[in-house]
Amino acid sequence: MKEAKDGELLARYIREHGLDHVFPEPLLPYIGLYRFEPGEFVCRQGDPAGWLYVLVKGKIKIYTTSAEGKTLILSFKTPLDAIGDIEYVQGAEILNTVEAVSAGFVIGVPYARLRQHAGDHAPLLRFLLDIVSRKFFAKSLSLSFNLMHPVEVRLASYLLAVTFEEPDAPDGGRLGTSGLRDAANQIGTSYRHVNRVLGQFADEGLIERGRGFIAVKDRAGLRARAGRNIYE
Repeated sequence: MKEAKDGELLARYIREHGLDHVFPEPLLPYIGLYRFEPGEFVCRQGDPAGWLYVLVKGKIKIYTTSAEGKTLILSFKTPLDAIGDIEYVQGAEILNTVEAVSAGFVIGVPYARLRQHAGDHAPLLRFLLDIVSRKFFAKSLSLSFNLMHPVEVRLASYLLAVTFEEPDAPDGGRLGTSGLRDAANQIGTSYRHVNRVLGQFADEGLIERGRGFIAVKDRAGLRARAGRNIYE
């Protein structure tokens, strides 16, 4: 990531997302705005943790990697969300890898400055509590979702989460076929079953299958099939 040295844009994101009260005034000189590009890592599993990031624009995916090298996508996030919040509270290393799905921005502040200037700042603590609580609620919901709903519903939900619609990202509605194994792992089924369901979706006009990609053609139809987008 690169720092976007744009004070006006930083102030705008703070104002738009109601973060004025979250960060106390003594902390403001140490807050920065950072831009990421698709495929760029915000942080990696196992690295030392030292920053709290607040996602203010774009989409990220969060995944974990086993000792054998297998990856499991845990969730997709859009604003407003935090990265490094659990690690900050627990004093732990980075738990999961966070990778950009689209271009976007995060507001970043070092842990050391947080502890120095906002360690007992009640609005920040409430903000972190709210974020952490939503993450655990979403995790519980996701586990029950995988157990209670058929693959068709789970895959429709996954496709909605992994793709996006932004005017400056014309390929946002596409998923590379290399990501289908990730999809199978995420929704708890086989790669073969995912391909069968994708064939059904293509026949129904919900998606288009091309060489090396899957394009979402009918987001409204996928939303109707998914019921709700559980993976965000």
